[in-house]
Amino acid sequence: MSALSTLSPQGLWTWFETICSIPHPSKREIALRDHIQQWAENKGLETVIDGVGNLVIRKPASAGLEHLKGVIIQAHLDMVPQKNSGTDHRFDRDPIQAYIDGDWVTAKDTTLGADNGIGMASALAVLGDDSIEHGPLEVLLTIDEEAGMTGAFGLQAGLLQGDILINTDSEEEGEVYMGCAGGVDAELTLPVGREAVPADHVSLQLALTGLKGGHSGCDIHTGRGNANKLLGRFLFSHAAELGLRLSKFKGGSLRNAIPREAFVDLVLPAANVAELERLVAHYSDVLSNELQAIETDLSLSLSAIDMPAEVFAAADQTRLLALIHAGPNGVIRMSDAFPGVVETSLNMGVITTKEDSVRVMCLIRSTVDSGRSMVENMLQALADLAGAELKLSGAYPGWQPDPTSPIMAVVRETYQGLFGKLPNIQVIHAGLECGLFKEPYPALDMVSIGPTIRFPHSPDEKVEIATVEKYWQLLLAVLKAIPAK
Repeated sequence: MSALSTLSPQGLWTWFETICSIPHPSKREIALRDHIQQWAENKGLETVIDGVGNLVIRKPASAGLEHLKGVIIQAHLDMVPQKNSGTDHRFDRDPIQAYIDGDWVTAKDTTLGADNGIGMASALAVLGDDSIEHGPLEVLLTIDEEAGMTGAFGLQAGLLQGDILINTDSEEEGEVYMGCAGGVDAELTLPVGREAVPADHVSLQLALTGLKGGHSGCDIHTGRGNANKLLGRFLFSHAAELGLRLSKFKGGSLRNAIPREAFVDLVLPAANVAELERLVAHYSDVLSNELQAIETDLSLSLSAIDMPAEVFAAADQTRLLALIHAGPNGVIRMSDAFPGVVETSLNMGVITTKEDSVRVMCLIRSTVDSGRSMVENMLQALADLAGAELKLSGAYPGWQPDPTSPIMAVVRETYQGLFGKLPNIQVIHAGLECGLFKEPYPALDMVSIGPTIRFPHSPDEKVEIATVEKYWQLLLAVLKAIPAK
């Protein structure tokens, strides 16, 4: 990984190496936060850890620039922990194995954490380089963005002193974001009874693996397969004719990542195994044809497992498979106001089995409150039909676009001056923390920028090296172009 520090800008990439070396999955980012705080205090910078665990670092203005508006560079400390099957990696213990792959930096068999590690590294590189000119500066590093936005929810009024916030969590160089979707977690819980395994049955596991997965906001429109939905589709179609009885359904790992894998433990009459194998092979061909341009590595397989003690009650299994197959997923509506941008979506992210219930975790996103409400009601209707309970939690607001934003104008003009073209001013379907910042700081002028990151929230995550350099140039030029108070 030491090769990363040979890249430009060196200060940024050196910091990114350090970030990769210290485990920081969501809810386990305190070691990284404390390392950064100690470094800042050793430099003589003021640091504050607030009541929920966010870190603020303050650096005085460069000489002669004390009159400029104060700027807050913001990033989140945590990363999404996703790995390929069979990979021996513990995110709470092991460093990320980042390496250069042509024009990109990626990681070996895991998420890279460029989301939002590159943004964090850029903020720390600015703090560490006294030759960079800027006005009064704060860096805000929030906790737990990926698993609930705990840090942003807990941010209190009176902590931040700046007038302008530059969010670094965007993932497309050349695009400048002025708004984002809000969201809410939706949990469907279906009670299931248990019955004895019928006689003369054999036990197998049906597994769908090898899908690309990805970010449930940025990648939801790409047509990538959702392992939960695809396995549910097969089971709904063939469970009755084959006499399949399920004992466990497990799919996905995060509500904000498109599920790459799903596994079902089942039993069936021994006489029907050959037909199951034939139908699985046929369905594998169907999926390969339907998803041929996207899911080139999908694998549908059967393997023998130990016989379970019990299986789902027949009526409950029927309701479960109907719920999964009928449940909405993917893009619900595209935006009229912002062509090419998803307005409302849902990701059926995680399915888990307990002794007496099956839980389906979804994430609803929408740039308009009415769209989110519509999908909430769709899930409530589905729950009513299936006999499930719907629980909504963790709702966070969208970031309402402000076309008159002064910092947006500064970024647009600065970008054009640097690169000879205007950036694309856009709204992102991902859930940035900016909407939550507006509640305690309603006057804060905000913008979001970043380099090009592909496939975040998946082991294919990578960041384009050349765009990191362009993002860095833009960030430094914007800091010099901040207007006076």
